[in-house]
Order: sequence, then structure tokens, then C-alpha cells
Amino acid sequence: MNTLSNVTTRRGESNPPSVRFAPDAFPEAISSKTGVSVSYVPAPDKKWYVFRASYGREDKASDYLVEDGTYTYVAKKIVEKCIGGKRKRYLQTLIPNLVFAYTTEERAKEYVSNMLHLSFLSFYFKHFELDKDQKNPPLTISCREMENFILATCNRSEHLKFVDESQCHFKGGETVRVIDGLFKGVEGRVARVAGQQRVVLSLSSIGIISTAYIPTAFLKRIDTD
Repeated sequence: MNTLSNVTTRRGESNPPSVRFAPDAFPEAISSKTGVSVSYVPAPDKKWYVFRASYGREDKASDYLVEDGTYTYVAKKIVEKCIGGKRKRYLQTLIPNLVFAYTTEERAKEYVSNMLHLSFLSFYFKHFELDKDQKNPPLTISCREMENFILATCNRSEHLKFVDESQCHFKGGETVRVIDGLFKGVEGRVARVAGQQRVVLSLSSIGIISTAYIPTAFLKRIDTD
């Protein structure tokens, strides 16, 4: 199943919000059940919401949201295992139980509150922030950060890692952009992870994603001021 899903599109809108990456650079979200697909189209009334699907049902939730016209993303990586003496490759969720959905606040609340088919779906909350009602608000990810995350993971590389900061040995504090190879366009910091030079990027309040090995020649320092 393609793991990126989209939102209800509004192609007729004037002056859509600018993004660093072209939306057509990302895969369409496709429902594994019906084949319905949705493309990512930026819209000013939508945000990237993070949902938690209990007991590993992130694909089931993604299917339902895509069929409803919402663009979703579930990051995957290729995993190879020996089963019955044969090597087999399959897709494994990179961040277990999480579904990212680009939708309106109203629709996001409906998904977690008013739909029996999604009773296993809940918001991923900002645990260190309170809203006006003194409750933890749902976590949303900025388009720039989310697009960087999608660009880094949509290739489904078997070397992608979801890691803790303690596993990263950073080489300076500068931000770099990958200028060639499978991860071209990805921005992050250089670190040694699992003994290799990689580029790592943070996903707000969730964790750190590491690319595969990146040679120094493929890296360009960028000014983030």
C-alpha cells in the first residue's frame, strides 16, 4: 500500500500556501481495500494532524481516511527476513501506530469522536502544552517539517531508522541539505548512527528519523537564519 495520503483538495483556491517541495514529488495515498487515491494539495484551512491507531491498525485507519478524501501518510521501511529458509521482503511501519493526516480541525475531530468505524483512533497530544481549557491539545506538524519527513521516508529504504537522541552522535550543529542520491532534498543534521554518517531530522514531539548512510560529497551546508 502506498503510505502517503492526502486531504480533500481545493484546486480552485487562489494563492495557496507556498511549500518548499512540489506536492507532485510525493506519492499519492492509495487505499489498499478499494484502490481509491488522493494527492497532496496544500490548503490554508488544513493542518497535519497526528493520530494514534491502537494495536497496529494504522493501515486500516489510513484506508478509511483516504476513502473519505483525506490525505494521510504512514511511513514505511522495507524489512527482509528469513522465513522457512527463504528471504522475504515486506513493508514495516517506521513509527508504530501513528497516522499523519492533512485535514481541517473540524474533520479531524469527527474522525476521533463521531465515527464508529474509527473507534480505535485517537489524537496524539502535545503532552507539555495546555490549551485554554487546561487540556493537552492535539499535536499538529508544520507543512515544512512534514514535507521534509515525507521526502526522507517515501523511498521506504530498508536503512531508515526511528531513533532516540542518545543513539545519535552529532557532528557539529549546522543544518545540511542532501544534494544527490536517494535522499536528495532532505534537510537535517549530520550524525553518526549505528556507526555510519547519516542525516537525522526531528519530528516535533515524536522523535528522530535517520536516513541511510550519506557520503560527505552528497551534503551541502545551508544557512537556516
